[in-house]
Amino acid sequence: MAQTLLKVIGLKVAYGGIQAVKGVDLEVRQGELVTLIGSNGAGKTTTMKAITGTLALVDGDIEYLGKSIRGKGAWDLVKEGLAMVPEGRGVFTRMTITENLQMGAYIRRDTGAIADDIDMVFSIFPRLKERRDQLAGTMSGGEQQMLAMGRALMSRPKVLLLDEPSMGLSPIMVDKIFEVVKDVYARGVTVLLVEQNASRALGIADRGYVMESGLLTMSGPAKELLVNPRVRAAYLGE
Repeated sequence: MAQTLLKVIGLKVAYGGIQAVKGVDLEVRQGELVTLIGSNGAGKTTTMKAITGTLALVDGDIEYLGKSIRGKGAWDLVKEGLAMVPEGRGVFTRMTITENLQMGAYIRRDTGAIADDIDMVFSIFPRLKERRDQLAGTMSGGEQQMLAMGRALMSRPKVLLLDEPSMGLSPIMVDKIFEVVKDVYARGVTVLLVEQNASRALGIADRGYVMESGLLTMSGPAKELLVNPRVRAAYLGE
């Protein structure tokens, strides 16, 4: 059994008087690609924000590498190897592609290795290499998503959290993004993927969790969830 890198225990998060996450338990083991699927408003992004320290918990705990990280800020968590690609990408629009990638390595001091990692990102995303001196704000949504993923990889994360990476992209670009997620995973990065595109997410994941109205209603091997009649009826239009 691989080491559990990330464990969420009884997580509860509220916005104002509305409880968005109502007691969630999940875990991600080393070397896994785990997906959290559900419809819009189910609480997936809220869960991710709580894990990465950008939303306060009402109750519960989050353990990373066997220790509680409740109350720690996003800055501290990135230094410890927990990096997130947020919904909406959040690239630095007035910086070039190369400058955005350098910002992803802001916590590092190994200059030579940073240059090697930029080359690694360019090998994963040849389109970014072609546009390395282009301002990020002038790129398409799909290209910005690639950049946001590349920037997160520059911190050399132990766990990479991806929040809706295919949202708003063309079908061709969705194909590319899922290819990249598989590539990153194949390179040994542990991934927690939040996605509305249930069929694509379950198609590449090891395990999956289904979230509805702030609660996890199903979990199991991704291949089993993909053929589960309830999942297919609710999320795959069958």
